[in-house]
Amino acid sequence: MDIKERNYKEMKSAFETEGLNQGPWTSWSMMHDARHMAFVLSRYKFVAKMLEGRKRVMEVGSGDAFGLPIVAQNLCEGGVLYAVDWESEFLDDNRKRLPFLNNVKFIHHDMNEKALKDVNVSAIYLIDVIEHVDPVKEDVFMRNMVASYENKEDAVMIIGTPNQTAAEYASVQSKAVHINLKGQDSLKALLRKYFHNTFLFGMNDEVVHTGFAPMCHYIWGIGAGLKEQQPLTGE
Repeated sequence: MDIKERNYKEMKSAFETEGLNQGPWTSWSMMHDARHMAFVLSRYKFVAKMLEGRKRVMEVGSGDAFGLPIVAQNLCEGGVLYAVDWESEFLDDNRKRLPFLNNVKFIHHDMNEKALKDVNVSAIYLIDVIEHVDPVKEDVFMRNMVASYENKEDAVMIIGTPNQTAAEYASVQSKAVHINLKGQDSLKALLRKYFHNTFLFGMNDEVVHTGFAPMCHYIWGIGAGLKEQQPLTGE
């Protein structure tokens, strides 16, 4: 058997595997900004490592689920990843394209409006979401998410978002929809309202680090240990 035949034999199962279509956002990136796909996957890899072995996890704002399989792969056996989004078109398309993700449940829900009933998790993560949330609704948005924790002590939240200091380099499209940008200080302040412990990281391209905060293009905040929630004014 020559090398060509040997290579084909090893790759036969791959050649026989049906190709997957990408979602709308990912397809746009492939055509217009392919490098950005590497950045997105790196963000999901970071979350997957931080939440490795968890049993019940929620992603809020799952979009077209490009990086979601990386997190799903790292859950414990029998674990469930709840992929929540307010756009039903995304979710309908995800269900059609990704039926092999047996441990993922796609849920249509808007955290700006109400908490998600009957879903209990130990970890919640948001990637490129908080900057789209109306600042007026931010507290309600956060409270509706933390209502899904099954216990306060084990609760973890991971928020990834573009750094406010990098806004001058953002695209026209990003500037139009990024209405709630954070810096490391404001991201930490947000998480401290809800969690006893907070941890901050920076990210440039695919590299996560603890370097000088203003020079980070992307930032991460991790909250752990849920605080007792005080009633909102007027409640």
